[in-house]
Amino acid sequence: MKAVFVAHTAAPSGAELAMLRLVSALQPHLDTAVVYTADGPMVDRTRERGIETRLLPNAFDSRSMTIAGAADPRRLLAGAAGLLRVGWALGATARELGATVLVAGSSKTLLMGAVAARRAGIPLVWQVHDRITAQYFGRALAPVLRLLGRVAAQGCIANSRGTLRTLFTWRQPAIVAYPGLEPAPEAVRPPQREPEDAVVAVVGRLAPWKGQDVFLRALAAAKYVPRQVLLVGGTFFDEEPYRAELERLAAELALPVTFTGHVDDPEALLRDVDVLVHCSVLPEPFGQVVVEGMRAGCAVVATRPGGPTEIVEPEISGLLVDAGDEAQLTAALDRLLGDPALRDRLAAAARVRARRFDITESARAVAGFLAEVAGRRKWLRHG
Repeated sequence: MKAVFVAHTAAPSGAELAMLRLVSALQPHLDTAVVYTADGPMVDRTRERGIETRLLPNAFDSRSMTIAGAADPRRLLAGAAGLLRVGWALGATARELGATVLVAGSSKTLLMGAVAARRAGIPLVWQVHDRITAQYFGRALAPVLRLLGRVAAQGCIANSRGTLRTLFTWRQPAIVAYPGLEPAPEAVRPPQREPEDAVVAVVGRLAPWKGQDVFLRALAAAKYVPRQVLLVGGTFFDEEPYRAELERLAAELALPVTFTGHVDDPEALLRDVDVLVHCSVLPEPFGQVVVEGMRAGCAVVATRPGGPTEIVEPEISGLLVDAGDEAQLTAALDRLLGDPALRDRLAAAARVRARRFDITESARAVAGFLAEVAGRRKWLRHG
């Protein structure tokens, strides 16, 4: 069988990088290909891994299918019509590639995938990287997406148990496959530093829901000021004004902040970081940077609810605080920065815990699931 994965963007954001790791790990199990409906860095990255890659040019404006776009019904309908047209062309591409199953990697590709899979006569699987809730998609669009996922897709792959609970999967095959890390040798790293010499990092897109502003205010109220603070991440989807806001806030609070921009391999950078802070103010669908930080030997503090609660064992392999609670985050930073021995203990347990999130295990589960969905579709058609 051949699984063709579809992405609506080729920007190197979390979902696209997770897809690339999964498709790479699937190669020993089944034939794969990736179709991007927009150009960008991920196209060349995918080809460099020897994965069959197609770019499907089109004039679709993805901004029409955002929460802001949904506020204008005419713009939303025009966007949906554009997705349907792309989906028709995608169906022809899926046929050319000899696809057995089509995997839609986002809510936008779910709609175009529904058209494409029907034209190609193959099942559609929705790989869900986002929590399908009003917080992410708005009150009007979230229930529509849940219903579309149930009607259009013959199976769902969720990136966490929390994400799966936001879907409508009644009598529909579904699994949880964590976006794990690729195998790597355990790297040597320096010991945890004293408070005044510590390095603290936040890794993720510079976006308001990621909570970097909450982190900066929480750190400013802490007893200890680390030697260096790294805000690691780029800006996508018109988020540049938020970076400017963070730069102003860091200057006002007199914090030693370095903005690194996008980093291809944050784990290499994290090997020299003492404390990794995950501070999303909305429930994180998964939080793969948390796993990266744990494997790199950082002491981690992350927010709940959301995916990090499935990763971090509280007080064993990291600390958890309530999302958006500056006081709790300040208290956690005080504990970690002021106690290198605590950081050592948490980091050692975190490295062990991170081994559970291996992309090879997720790939085995996904390969079996895709075969099951394809076989079920054949049985329903011919049985």
